[in-house]
Amino acid sequence: MKSRLRIIIALCGFMLIVFNKVSAQNFTDVIVHDPMMIKQGDTYFLFCTGRGISVFSSKDLKDWKKEKPVFDTPPLWAVEAVPTFKGHIWAPDISFHNGLYYLYYSVSAFGKNTSCIGVATNKTLDPTDSNFKWIDHGKVIQSVPGRDLWNAIDPNLSYDENQQPWLTFGSFWSGMKLVKMDASLTEVAQPEEWYTISKRDRSFKQDDYNPGEAAVEAPFIFKKNGYYYLFVSFDYCCKGVESTYKVVVGRSKSIKGPFLDKEGIKMDEGGGSLLIEGNKDWNGVGHNSAYTFDGKDYFVSHAYDANDDGKPKLIIREMAWDGEKWPIISW
Repeated sequence: MKSRLRIIIALCGFMLIVFNKVSAQNFTDVIVHDPMMIKQGDTYFLFCTGRGISVFSSKDLKDWKKEKPVFDTPPLWAVEAVPTFKGHIWAPDISFHNGLYYLYYSVSAFGKNTSCIGVATNKTLDPTDSNFKWIDHGKVIQSVPGRDLWNAIDPNLSYDENQQPWLTFGSFWSGMKLVKMDASLTEVAQPEEWYTISKRDRSFKQDDYNPGEAAVEAPFIFKKNGYYYLFVSFDYCCKGVESTYKVVVGRSKSIKGPFLDKEGIKMDEGGGSLLIEGNKDWNGVGHNSAYTFDGKDYFVSHAYDANDDGKPKLIIREMAWDGEKWPIISW
C-alpha cells in the first residue's frame, strides 16, 4: 500500500512538473496589445492593435514573424468619422466564415466614445498567395458622444446554436453590448436586436474616461461545455507596470445572456468571477481571447512585463477546466 502511495505521489509530482513546463512555455517577447489569433493550415496568425493593424505569424506559438500591416494607409471613411484618427487601429477580431476571413477593427478617439467598428475581408492570410488582398467594407457600427451611452470598440464575432451571427463589443460607459448581425457580416441585422451583457455601475459623465471601479471592456465569447463563456477585462490597461487589468468570466446557456458568475451574479449587474490577474512579474493581464487548436484550449492575452520597463507582451496559456466546467488559467 505504501509503495503504491509513493508511486502515485511520484506520478503526481511528475505531472505537476510537466504541467508547469507546458504552462510556462508560451511567455513571449513579442510586443503586442489586444491580441487575437487564428490558424490557417500549419500557421498561426496574430492580429493586434497597431498602425494599420499589426500582424504576426508563427508555426509553433513561440517564434513569431512580423508581417506587413493590414492597411498601408488609414481607411478614408475612418478619417472622416473620427477626425483625430491617424491610422493607429485598435483591438481587431479575426474569424473565418463562408470561405472568407473577416477582420473587425476599432477606430476611436482615446478616452471618448467617438468610435467606430469597421470590417475587412480576405480570401487567405498567406501573404505569398496570389489571392491575398484585404478588401475593406467600411463602417459597421458607430458611437457618438451625446447620442450613445456605449462605445463602439473591442469587437468580437460569435455564432449562436442556430448559426446566427452576433457581434459583441464595448468599453466602459454603459457596458458590453451584443447586436445581431445579418448574413453578410458587414451590417447590423434588421430589425435591430441589442442586449447589454456586462456592465459595472458608475456615476455617469458622457466624456469621462475615469469611471473608478466601473472600468470594463474587451468582451470575448467562447463556446464550450454547452455554455457560452463571456470573458471581459476589469480595470485599467495601457499604464505599463501601473496597469491593473484582470480577466473575469461568466457563462450562459444562451448567447443573449444573462451571463452569471460562479456566485450566480449577473454580469450585467456587475458580476464576473476572477480568472487571472497580474503578479510581481506580469502586470495588467487582459484583453484576452480564447481558442481551441488541435484539441487544446488556449487563453491569449497581453500583459505588462515588470522586468522589462512594463512593455506589453504576448501571453499564451493552456486553459484547463474544473469539475464545474469553469476555466482555469495557471501562472
